[in-house]
Amino acid sequence: MTITDNSFSEKLTFPNLSLCYNLSMIRQLSLIFSLIFIVSCANEEQPTEQDAKDFLAEVQLRAETEGPVIYSANWISSNFITYDSQVVLADFSKRYTLKSLEQARVASTFDNLELEPEDRRALDIIKNGFVMPPPLNEELAGELSGIMTELEAMYGSGTHCFSENDCYDLEGFESIIDNSRDPDELLKAWNGWREIGKPMKDKYLRMVDIGNQGAQDLGFDGLSDLWFSKYDMPVSEFSETVDRVYEDLKPLYESLQCHVRAELNEFYGDDVVPDEGSIPAHILGNMWAQSWANVYDLVYQEESTGKPIDLTKVINDRGLTEIEMVEIAEDFFLSLGFEPLEDTFWERSLFVKPADRNVVCHASAWDINPKTKDLRIKMCIEKNAEDFSTIHHELGHIFYYQAYADQPAVFQSGANDGFHEAVGDLLSLSITPNYLQKIGFVSEEEAESAKENGIAFLMKQALDGVVPTPWTLMLDKWRMAVFNGELSEDEMNDYWWELREKYQGVRSPNERPADAFDPGAKYHIPGNTPYTRYYLARVLQYQFHESLCNDIGFEGPLHECSIYDSEIAGEKLRAMLSMGQSQPWQDALESIIGTRELSGTAMLNYYAPLKEWLDIQNEGRSCGW
Repeated sequence: MTITDNSFSEKLTFPNLSLCYNLSMIRQLSLIFSLIFIVSCANEEQPTEQDAKDFLAEVQLRAETEGPVIYSANWISSNFITYDSQVVLADFSKRYTLKSLEQARVASTFDNLELEPEDRRALDIIKNGFVMPPPLNEELAGELSGIMTELEAMYGSGTHCFSENDCYDLEGFESIIDNSRDPDELLKAWNGWREIGKPMKDKYLRMVDIGNQGAQDLGFDGLSDLWFSKYDMPVSEFSETVDRVYEDLKPLYESLQCHVRAELNEFYGDDVVPDEGSIPAHILGNMWAQSWANVYDLVYQEESTGKPIDLTKVINDRGLTEIEMVEIAEDFFLSLGFEPLEDTFWERSLFVKPADRNVVCHASAWDINPKTKDLRIKMCIEKNAEDFSTIHHELGHIFYYQAYADQPAVFQSGANDGFHEAVGDLLSLSITPNYLQKIGFVSEEEAESAKENGIAFLMKQALDGVVPTPWTLMLDKWRMAVFNGELSEDEMNDYWWELREKYQGVRSPNERPADAFDPGAKYHIPGNTPYTRYYLARVLQYQFHESLCNDIGFEGPLHECSIYDSEIAGEKLRAMLSMGQSQPWQDALESIIGTRELSGTAMLNYYAPLKEWLDIQNEGRSCGW
């Protein structure tokens, strides 16, 4: 299952008894949960290569027989939110967590054997398929499970009251942050939501303490070592790689920050937004200042030339149903040579919010049973441009599942945890005026008119595509410092804002109180969702897009390229997707772009016209922070 963090939306409420959905790790966890085959630790004889093969065969068998049941329990929990469905789901977590750790330790007994590369890779994936592992101790496992459930509940049910009749939950606070232009009202909402983080701090630190013990019991130095052991390269080398890529992207981001700050300064004045330095976090149109799309109208004045396509109007004028919107997205993949989706996809997916019950509406793609091709999406579709793009993104996950379905179960995942999101985002980049013309949504004249104002299009894209990049990098840098014990309790919040200023050029709008725990106001911290995957996805999607556009011989600005209806692009994409996680991610990357290097160059090329425009606008301004 892949739960999309599209636009990093936080409007999903997490039930109190829900499992902690660990996005790309859920496949590995379900495999491990389902195992009952145990290599006896009491056996004095050293394990053999055949023992390892027998162990992996049992992994496959149990994944095929028990995995779909676990996924179905998750599906029911998300589609029928009742006390009982949550109890059933929570019971899976309680009963299988210790078993999963035991199986990981079994996998580690083969560490010193010379094995075939495929078997060694499979065992390593089983060992590192954890995010917050408890030690093999029932009391600590129970304590950890309780803390994790409680932290999710504290976030999901988070509400702050300024007075008896002045209370807000996240949705209420976000409505203000997203839409208000009153700096006092914005500051009140920004401060209010961060109140929910304060009581999380002690619980979070205790969780990290137990998790570090669990990681060490698995043979890792700690949680940091465990989290970054999944990237087919030494942890230090991986860290250097992601930092190098960010250095490539900094000039683009700094130019964008400089322009946005200047425009907001003009709108709000010096007292709210100074004309130099970092931008106060509360006036950027997003609760976490990780997307600035909601202040587009304040930072860019559209030119009179050209007419943007109002995709929401097109969808409604054509009277499209929710299912027809999905069918159009499926057609995109069929045009690339993918196989049609099974009838069960259309019969079992959730496309429309039910009128008779609560469901988790956050868009997600589900691989219930690879053997029977039981693929589904769960989404409460709205007839607008945003959901049209999200549908294409979700089907990116679905056709990724389809492509690697013949791999052994342990390899049924993205090449690394950023690949799945990158593939979904890749398709979103192809929703261009040319694509909309080809599918009959607009005329040739309308498409050409829309392309006349390319800077407006790129500015919108950048505020939601470039802006999150440093945010997706700094979040796990903060978390690693906590995991490694580099911060005292009193330093944790200060370091959070130190990193946000360093990487984002964003600062707290006021002095934070001594008991503040602002990281807790972002779901992925109390929810223990690794965030580097989103950084990788942001970078990879542009590398995929540029390479495929070059392969099909596209001539013109990259933001006008669509891979729709290209057999060449489809063949190359399917070849990479079909590898799943069977090879190092560098091999998968090389198969589609011809190089093994993660690089920010493709993103820079995509936004080159915008960067030139920004440089002109920023002449005479004091850029940087």
